[in-house]
Amino acid sequence: MTLIRNSQKTSFPRALIALLLIALILTSGVFFTSALPAHGEDKREDKQSETKETDIQTQTGTAVDNHLSAKANRLAGETSPYLLMHAYNPVDWYPWGPEAFDRAKRENKPIFLSIGYSSCYWCHVMERESFMDPEIAKFLNTHFVCIKVDREERPDVDDIYMTAIQLLTQRGGWPLTVFMTPEGLPFLGGTYFPARQGDRGPRIGFLELITSIAKIWKEKPEPIEEQARRLTSAVAEVVREQQGDQQQPGSAQVKNVQQAMGTQFDDAYGGFGQPPFPPQQPKFPSPPELLYLADRLDREEDQEAKKMLLLTLDKMAQGGIRDHVGGGFHRYSVDRFWSIPHFEKMLYDNAQLASVYAEAYALTGDVSYRRVAEELLDFTLREMRDPQGGFYSAIDAETDAEEGKFYRWELKELQEVLSEDAFSWLAPIYSFSGSPNFNHEGHAYYVLQLSDTLAKLAADRGLTTDQLEKSIAPSLEKLLAARSAKKRPLTDTKILTAWNGLMIRGFADAGRIFKEDRYLEEAITGANFALKELQQNDGRLSRTYREGRAKLNAYLVDYAFLIDGLIALHRATGDPQWLQAASRLSDKQIELFWDAEDSGFFFTSDDHETLIARAKKQTDSVLPSGNGISALNLIYLAQHLPEKDYDAYAEKLVGVLAHALQIPQNARRMPTAARAVASWLAFSSEKNEN
Repeated sequence: MTLIRNSQKTSFPRALIALLLIALILTSGVFFTSALPAHGEDKREDKQSETKETDIQTQTGTAVDNHLSAKANRLAGETSPYLLMHAYNPVDWYPWGPEAFDRAKRENKPIFLSIGYSSCYWCHVMERESFMDPEIAKFLNTHFVCIKVDREERPDVDDIYMTAIQLLTQRGGWPLTVFMTPEGLPFLGGTYFPARQGDRGPRIGFLELITSIAKIWKEKPEPIEEQARRLTSAVAEVVREQQGDQQQPGSAQVKNVQQAMGTQFDDAYGGFGQPPFPPQQPKFPSPPELLYLADRLDREEDQEAKKMLLLTLDKMAQGGIRDHVGGGFHRYSVDRFWSIPHFEKMLYDNAQLASVYAEAYALTGDVSYRRVAEELLDFTLREMRDPQGGFYSAIDAETDAEEGKFYRWELKELQEVLSEDAFSWLAPIYSFSGSPNFNHEGHAYYVLQLSDTLAKLAADRGLTTDQLEKSIAPSLEKLLAARSAKKRPLTDTKILTAWNGLMIRGFADAGRIFKEDRYLEEAITGANFALKELQQNDGRLSRTYREGRAKLNAYLVDYAFLIDGLIALHRATGDPQWLQAASRLSDKQIELFWDAEDSGFFFTSDDHETLIARAKKQTDSVLPSGNGISALNLIYLAQHLPEKDYDAYAEKLVGVLAHALQIPQNARRMPTAARAVASWLAFSSEKNEN
């Protein structure tokens, strides 16, 4: 995640933290970032008996393999697989809610807040090292009130406290570790901490950290309380900066985004990062940027945008970040070359990349982009589809506590699965003819990746691309069958409204562009599921669903992304039911989230619980911003339902986005807003002509 502020505006005098340990913690650089920068109403029922112990054990996998006789904690009544992973920790976890805060205030204890998600590798590491440790758990239970949050269920909580930790440390990631006053005001934190001093180099140990915080809180809490007040004020300042004014939109704002992207574009291997692009610099697919580039090319011929888009898509399709055996993409590459992935698979990445590769096919006619998208969609249906029609959130990076175990290959495995001829044919194509490219605890493995583009590989062998693909397909099917027999990594089976909206759009885009009814049917199935299971009787949306239970009122992104998916279905099919469904949800979104004073949409609804700040974001992360997508939605609805007042809301919202785009440091982080500005300019021009 990136820091959404000018860090020079707010400072934190270390003198406020009078004790040496706190000063050391805040200044010594001990914070370890596990996720590198890219970048509702709680309806919980305290009925632990509703979740059977066997279900918890199934969902948590290795997290409780050696603790099956342990007593379940308060998380046992939750539906989130991530929270259920911690249901047998000896830590006395609370889910986010008033019960935890009431106890902290009653007993005057600081709060330890831990935020993560199910496919986060370092979240698993910290659980094994610290939260399953009896000594650490006993100390936490005695001196703190401990809250565990699934960031995917509660993105509002995650965003606010991530902002706080970024202000303190200038970096962020997961697991997010936050120490707060009983009122929920943050004063200290970081990301991953090893269990004890010396476990992982110079980083401070978690046990030493909590021991010192508890001592300071008991003996001299005043500096901590002052730090908490100042940090909370700084978070509020960041949020105020998000409000912004309105400005007349113009084409320069759209081009500024591309220019900013160009300064961070890797013209050798595609993707975006920090020049001079060291070999071990991680790279994220960054779908919002790629969708912006595709939109630019759809509107006008632009050689620079074309190079940035197509080179990135080519290199990603070639590299190990793509699952060449099973389809789809992993979350990010740990190197500049897209070679070795961080192995988790996220629905939101694959949903957006389905649209990106489909659009690339539409722009170029290059069938290789279509095949990447089709493999991705087939993977999603095979491995991330709920029988009722929704889509699961993520697949873990590790199996049996080993990262990439499900996806990596030993040489002898490849030799056993493939015939001698097939091995000889495939090895130079998928880069396992040379030295292994992935190591884990001294053992060498291969992560499959193409040694060149398929077109080049085919030409070198005197074949067409289609002929080459047909020659390798049987071998890839054998590898997939062999891999399917392995123990699978955990699948996070919660269904998130926002991410399902993105996936509905991915299938709808592919169906429209490829003229494939089967993909349109899958999009329709997903949309019907969302409107039936994720929509409440009063028309509101729920955030999450699992095993028959929908919970938590939805956020801005849930409305925006689902509406976007419904609009994509209307664009693909012309069926008015999808337009009407999008219109009804947009009306509800305006009712619940619109800022009548300054325009734009808040991230949380008007009746949401009060946190330390209420955000209104325009910048993208790995996900597009809710305001950017909402602007695009409103423009589409204004075009197709001119009798309603969507154009008035769109104009005000685009004005807010245009103002934010004028801030130089925002341009790189607002590609979706730039798409909205471009769409508004085209809509206004067409309306004026008529």
